[in-house]
Amino acid sequence: MPRSPSSTPAHPDDPLAETHADKELGDDNGQRRHSNASLSPTERNSECGRCESDAESQENEMQLARTKSVAETLSLPREIIFVAIICSAQLLTQAGLGNVQTIVHQIGNDFGLSGADLPWLIAGYSLTVGTFILPSGRFGDVFGYKRMLLFGFLWMAFWSLILGCSAYSNHVLFTFARVFQGIGPAIMLPNGLAILGATYSPGRRKAMVFAVFGACAPTGSILGSAFAGLFVRIWWPWTYWAFAIYLVVLTVVGLWMIPDPPKKTKFSHISLGEQIKNLDLLGALTGVTALVLFNFAWNQAPLVGWPQPYVYICLILSFLFISMFFYIELRVAKTPLIPFDALSTDVAFVLACVGCGWACFGIWYYYTWQFAQMLRHASPLLSTAWISPVVPSGILAALVTGLVIHRVGPPPVMMLALTCFTVGTVLIMTCPVDQTYWGQFFFCTLITPWGMDMSFPAATLILSDALLHRRLYDVTPNTRLIALGSACKTSLG
Repeated sequence: MPRSPSSTPAHPDDPLAETHADKELGDDNGQRRHSNASLSPTERNSECGRCESDAESQENEMQLARTKSVAETLSLPREIIFVAIICSAQLLTQAGLGNVQTIVHQIGNDFGLSGADLPWLIAGYSLTVGTFILPSGRFGDVFGYKRMLLFGFLWMAFWSLILGCSAYSNHVLFTFARVFQGIGPAIMLPNGLAILGATYSPGRRKAMVFAVFGACAPTGSILGSAFAGLFVRIWWPWTYWAFAIYLVVLTVVGLWMIPDPPKKTKFSHISLGEQIKNLDLLGALTGVTALVLFNFAWNQAPLVGWPQPYVYICLILSFLFISMFFYIELRVAKTPLIPFDALSTDVAFVLACVGCGWACFGIWYYYTWQFAQMLRHASPLLSTAWISPVVPSGILAALVTGLVIHRVGPPPVMMLALTCFTVGTVLIMTCPVDQTYWGQFFFCTLITPWGMDMSFPAATLILSDALLHRRLYDVTPNTRLIALGSACKTSLG
């Protein structure tokens, strides 16, 4: 007797689930082939195309069913450690920014730099974070998210070690190491997010995990600033040597605690040569080149002026490479880095909101530190204490967002987040230098974190749900826009 449609499906963990599904899929395709015999060639081709599409859809659904059980198989202690390690990707990215921002003037004094040369000590890091995040998500698609995440930890550890050793050399080595250090977070962020997307099924638990991930941004910046302010009292290179040691320890723990998410169906069971083709190296090369040239021109122009020929030449070349990138992604690449066919107008609008919001936060972050240290003459530790309210405020924002986002939906949360970005920036922009700390300065540190910790989970969930059935676990376009927005923080000033 044939099984009715209401029969209970096999459990995702059942080892026979895939066999039963494949058998049913084969029987269904056999019936369609029998009915195709009476069709014309054109109708038969159309029917075959639908059969292949249905087969791919069912295969993706089976992959999703197996994925949903990953988080449920973890014990609570291991899940806590696992989430902490993944969230460290966000925390360490912002800590890598804060541990230079806080002591940049002390580093500049040791190297004998003028004030005009200091921005590149910060901008070089943001440049590579926002640039190399473009292809790094695809490397995770092909070679494995866990493998790329751990590689990102080790990469950042190595160049943090070089940063400390640059004290024996000059500022050129420091800037060089700073630029290469930023590649580590560019690898860590999209692959860490992809692991979370692959581990948790849609629901309250997933919303809370993404909210915690977003909350690590203000927490990481303050922790990085605080430890830098402490280590600078001994010798500033210890800031980066201690950072490198922590990253190595984190890599070792992550090797055992992070579960291996299942590979995407699209890239499994293919040869190494095909995997390399799927990297879209031509698109990555043109995209990275365009972003490097644009960020260099935009950061260098305030220092030397736009009339310098090499500045506007780099800017013009960046637009040419951007045009080439879009042509390659839309017309040439078989597996483009950005799934333009899956990006609707609504999704594109969300990406634009996130990019502008986090660029606004970058500007707020940079000039709030400058306001505290240059205009109010606060020490690194005192400046950190003044800005530290972003930590409890950010944690509260993350908890509230995780609890309410599944009730009210992401759009209202996103609107409130953008409002917080705007209000926080206006408060510090209009703050008088001689005003008490408990005035506009204090309130802007309470309001701005709500923009970060509400926009990140809202945008991530919108994009994750929109792209879930097109490309499993692909939330990297959101992360790329966030990093690119953050990379604008010093250049837009």
